[in-house]
Amino acid sequence: MSTITDLKYLKIVLETALLTAQEPLSVSQLKKLFTEDVKAALINDILEDIQGDWRGRGIELVKLASGWRFRARAEFTPYLNRLNPEKPPRYSRAVMETLAIIAYKQPVTRGDIEAIRGVSVSTNVMQTLLERGWIEVIGHKDVPGRPGLYATTRKFLDDLSFVSLNDLPPLAELGSLVVPDVQTQDHSPDAGADDLPLDDEADNLEPVAE
Repeated sequence: MSTITDLKYLKIVLETALLTAQEPLSVSQLKKLFTEDVKAALINDILEDIQGDWRGRGIELVKLASGWRFRARAEFTPYLNRLNPEKPPRYSRAVMETLAIIAYKQPVTRGDIEAIRGVSVSTNVMQTLLERGWIEVIGHKDVPGRPGLYATTRKFLDDLSFVSLNDLPPLAELGSLVVPDVQTQDHSPDAGADDLPLDDEADNLEPVAE
């Protein structure tokens, strides 16, 4: 019997792939699991079936911007954090303000960001967000110098457990990752806060909202 006609087996294969994957898997990636041509609609139906099977358990199957993945339900995060009690790092106000501007105003140039913030944006700030994989250059503005246009990435949405930009939280919620407001000098062009992003701890950052 062909595996494509054995829906129960298809379901097991998909579930196994998702449980062992390190990153979200798109439907096109999941299709590669099979030598037969499994239709995307069928895979989506099975994924929704799997999602239902795990409903009410400690782990859930969710659809994100770049695909599907299993994750622990938000209410169990406090328990899991006890296995790794270190507090997640937080970024400087300069980093988070820059990220927020890009997320809510994209696509924007570095000049646009500086105009909105009222201060210069250091290279360290932009590099931090680029290395994190949260922003990317998607083109160039048709003005002298052709500055790069920045936008957020699917990884940015994945890390926040969102499907699209429509799921972005109110701006106020981004404040939970901002270093306490002791960097009052950040309001001047020569501020030192732009030099405070925690670049070396970026990969340990927990999502803003779950």
